[in-house]
Amino acid sequence: MDGTQGGIEEAPLEPAPLTAQAVRRFLSDNPEFLTRDDGLLGELGLKVADGNVVDFGPAALARVHAAHRREADQRQQVEETARANFSAQAQTHGAVVDLLDSRNHSDLSRRVDDLAQQRFGLAAGVIALESEGLPPAGWKHLVESQVDMILGGPQQLARMGFAPTALGLFGDRADTIRSMAMVRMAIWEPSRQGLLAFGSTADEGFTEDMGTELVAFLARVVERTAERWPILSQ
Repeated sequence: MDGTQGGIEEAPLEPAPLTAQAVRRFLSDNPEFLTRDDGLLGELGLKVADGNVVDFGPAALARVHAAHRREADQRQQVEETARANFSAQAQTHGAVVDLLDSRNHSDLSRRVDDLAQQRFGLAAGVIALESEGLPPAGWKHLVESQVDMILGGPQQLARMGFAPTALGLFGDRADTIRSMAMVRMAIWEPSRQGLLAFGSTADEGFTEDMGTELVAFLARVVERTAERWPILSQ
């Protein structure tokens, strides 16, 4: 029988799948494949330096530059945050001096509004007090339990963000207020419930995730300053 007749024709072998490990092994066994192919090196952004060492040139520089830029951006954010915190603290300390110079309840209220606008760039600063009769001149009048309603409950000491129930505190400027910072106060003995409130025309001027420490500190200063003078029973 002819050997070419009735024989079985072998199928061509399928090439093995290309893997990263296989490529690495090939380049390790055949380094000249990469170092002698200037076109491939150029496409990869590489070049062969003296001593037959692959220099990563532009590719390495690009990675270093990107890392440096990320580091610089992070450092700039930290520095900006530190400057903002320092500025806020400095303005708060200046505000305390202004408040301590108040001559009476009316002057204290005026100074709160002035420091809100001139020191902090806000729309308004307000002192409000729950009372049966009229509060001191320049203070906003609140009825019993209205502080609880504005802050969201008797256990709430402060509130940041937008509260529709607080718009009345800002009088004819209420239409411009988009966010508030408010802190509960207790003044005189027996204590009367009050509020120190600041209003901003920006939606993000005060947000719920903001800390209340500086505003609360100012509220304590207002409390102690207001207690210098007695309030007439109404």
